[in-house]
Amino acid sequence: MDIIVNLDVMMAIRKVSSKELAKAVGITEANLSLLKRGKVKGVRFETLASICEYLSCQPGDILEYRKSDTSD
Repeated sequence: MDIIVNLDVMMAIRKVSSKELAKAVGITEANLSLLKRGKVKGVRFETLASICEYLSCQPGDILEYRKSDTSD
């Protein structure tokens, strides 16, 4: 199973820069970059809520579940 992070898409739709979002949410641009690329093991609900509030979106607009294509 895979969780796909569509944060970059939502940021583009809202015309928000990484620097702007990182500052508003209270995380570093480096951590935001890792989150956007799906290179994190988790995200705090508080951080997710802050991102959603700033971008006026729902968690499902940012995170997506896709079943893996593994053939066993």
